[in-house]
Amino acid sequence: MRQARIYLLALFIALPVVAANAQDARLRLDHLDGLEAHARDVVEVNIDGKLLDLAKRVTLKVNDENAKKVGAAISGLKGIYVRVYRFAQDNEYSVGDVDAIRSQLNSPGWEKLADVRSKKNNQKIDVYTMFTGDLMSGVAVVISDSKSIAVVNMIGPIDLEMLAELGGKLSIPDMDIDIDVEHKSKDQKPKDDKE
Repeated sequence: MRQARIYLLALFIALPVVAANAQDARLRLDHLDGLEAHARDVVEVNIDGKLLDLAKRVTLKVNDENAKKVGAAISGLKGIYVRVYRFAQDNEYSVGDVDAIRSQLNSPGWEKLADVRSKKNNQKIDVYTMFTGDLMSGVAVVISDSKSIAVVNMIGPIDLEMLAELGGKLSIPDMDIDIDVEHKSKDQKPKDDKE
């Protein structure tokens, strides 16, 4: 009987720790609020709880292939948080604002999955994932160029291939990545249109 009480006490102590670790995937974005005064366009999306459950149900029931893809992509998520700031002129924001987000993503638990640099508009795209054990507990995407900053933070498991399906939906920006033909291997030949 005494062992059962000790076990229950240990369980109650461990539950908040497990819950806190699951929340580690949520980025702190409130320091970006100061950018709103200077931005031409601002998008702020916070979808979690009942609103996310409703979005999941609606997208799966709609008779639209794109909606069903979005529904499948968000089926395991606990939250979606998006911030987009677009400016009228180049370099109207401080690089320090973006670096503050990237420094959160350099903390333990986050792993960089992709690091894309494009000369087109000086675009930088960083994709990070967080795992708790073997389960994905979060994804973060930071996109910046000379006139905009976008941060997408998703809490919960998501198929990374499905992440691309969300571009342009739920206020998640498209990721414009050019493939440099010179970096393809010599064995890869362009497909002939006649084939």
